[in-house]
Amino acid sequence: MAALICGSLAFDNIMTFQGRFAEQILPEQLHILNVSFLVPTLRRDFGGCAGNIAYSLKLLGGEPKPMAMVGADGVNYLDRLQQLGIDTALVGKVDDTYTAQAMIMTDLDNNQITAFHPGAMMQAHRNHIAPDCGAHVGIIAPDGREAMLQHAAEFVAAGIPFVFDPGQGLPMFNGEELRGFIAQASWIAVNDYEARMLCDRTGWTLAEMSQQVRGLVVTLGADGCEVWEQGVSTKVPPVKPAQVVDPTGCGDAWRGGLLYGLEKGWPLVRCAELGNRLGALKIAQRGPQNYVLDFTPA
Repeated sequence: MAALICGSLAFDNIMTFQGRFAEQILPEQLHILNVSFLVPTLRRDFGGCAGNIAYSLKLLGGEPKPMAMVGADGVNYLDRLQQLGIDTALVGKVDDTYTAQAMIMTDLDNNQITAFHPGAMMQAHRNHIAPDCGAHVGIIAPDGREAMLQHAAEFVAAGIPFVFDPGQGLPMFNGEELRGFIAQASWIAVNDYEARMLCDRTGWTLAEMSQQVRGLVVTLGADGCEVWEQGVSTKVPPVKPAQVVDPTGCGDAWRGGLLYGLEKGWPLVRCAELGNRLGALKIAQRGPQNYVLDFTPA
């Protein structure tokens, strides 16, 4: 079964700061913040939530269908996806702008500062979900604001259950809009920071949200994740990585495992266990799409 992945395709410019942000920023001077970080290493990778999730799902043997927009500079990204055997039929192209670009700086504690230029992503609402798109499950990952709202409604109209994964796009929506997403979604996936923001904006607890969907998962980084179903929480322990190198794309790798399990009809806890395993593999490699499997998925 195919999974429709709505989100961004982006180029990630990844830099490493050989220090700690906390040691460079004076809390009492935040009102006149003016800092500069020396970053000796710079690497450009294929990224974006839709691309990263599709990469993870394809590694597992799933059938990802990314729905996204690229700019005039996105031809080589499409070529890469096609070389990986990923269907790009639902990826549109905008000729008068750049593909989305992320500038990501990571310190020694794996804290990150990111600047994001949306570029072609802001035209993602030009892509539409049709009932005959061939997908049996989907995900709404961070994308253009209009596109996220539109695609949620289109998933419902097409009868395709989907994961609501607002990620860094969550601040774009008010409480009423977020409650609307939850009413339409089948599952919710957020990290612990996003979970707190989601609760604050909707006025609902995680237990209350989980009673409105099939399941809700909160990823906790090195502490694994928490699965909520019908108001009941289950802690899913982490998988220890071989080494901690780069956190960029860990959440997306995790979501590839989630979609693979959902495609297979697995219980949500089993999906989360696979997601934890994928996240551990990813964090041991630089870049969001450079890791390989060291196991055979069930």
